[in-house]
Amino acid sequence: MSDADLTRRRLRVWLRLLRLTRGTENHLREFLRVNHDTTLPRFDVMAALHRHDGPMKMSDLSRALLVSNGNATAVVDRLEKDGLAKRVQSETDRRAVLVTLTTAGRTEFEAQAEAHATEINKLFAGLDESDLDALRDIIWKIEGDDHETSA
Repeated sequence: MSDADLTRRRLRVWLRLLRLTRGTENHLREFLRVNHDTTLPRFDVMAALHRHDGPMKMSDLSRALLVSNGNATAVVDRLEKDGLAKRVQSETDRRAVLVTLTTAGRTEFEAQAEAHATEINKLFAGLDESDLDALRDIIWKIEGDDHETSA
């Protein structure tokens, strides 16, 4: 196979991966909207806060989500208005504002996360354990990083 042919094949694979990713993301956006009256950005913010042990700096939240501080702030504002998150003052840095889920937010997220996991499981039900291992290995090869085999 020529270099030009290999380049075209790589481009076609990239486009298929992009189509798959966008289609899956759009499906999950609609799933969250219809079944949980929420958005994917809200779900992502709540997931990051749920994973974090204790209140989180807004800058760390933005960095974890790969979004601007303004985007994270807008989502946190809405979550706070709905009683699902709250801002707290840092005990060590008076300039820093931290955000955390409320008890209601934690409960709501856990229900959403369980449904989200079930939906992901349905979307990828055609993949068995060896398929998932192969796909993981290919993704790691593309990323070019060293990874443990347990993931």
